Amino acid sequence: MNSAAVSAVIVPLTAEHAERVLAIYQVGIDEGNATFETSAPTWETFAASKPAGHRFAALDEDGAVLGWVAATRVSDRCAYAGVVEHSVYVDPAARGRGVASALLKALIDSTERAGIWTIQSGIFPENTASLAVHRRAGFRVIGRRERIGRHHGVWRDVLLVERRSPAIT
Repeated sequence: MNSAAVSAVIVPLTAEHAERVLAIYQVGIDEGNATFETSAPTWETFAASKPAGHRFAALDEDGAVLGWVAATRVSDRCAYAGVVEHSVYVDPAARGRGVASALLKALIDSTERAGIWTIQSGIFPENTASLAVHRRAGFRVIGRRERIGRHHGVWRDVLLVERRSPAIT
């Protein structure tokens, strides 16, 4: 793990970033501890499921994508209007240098401006790096879904994490 800080700019995630975003997503999928998904979606499917207002890319000084974060509404029911579920992925070469933290900060800022009171996600317990970065960003583990799904033939647990906005009352 490289401890050098990354010089990154956080920008809205657009189709311009699609190829690298989906490649980084596929790396996370292939590593086996990020998601139940087995392949990255098309850009069209990705973009349709993750509204533009709450998705960001981290770029290096040359404009290369280092990572991304995106959120989607959890329900169309009005009671859940202030709840989103998110994903954050970082290129392996940029991990450990603050990219995920910067992306989570951008997401938190955008959701608070939009009146969103809860950001949630499910994280495999084995993904200790993701759990640590989420904890530092103010997320807490609120439960464990045991044997919630099969992943490559093995039952997996998922830890539910959430961040409740102190700004939204």
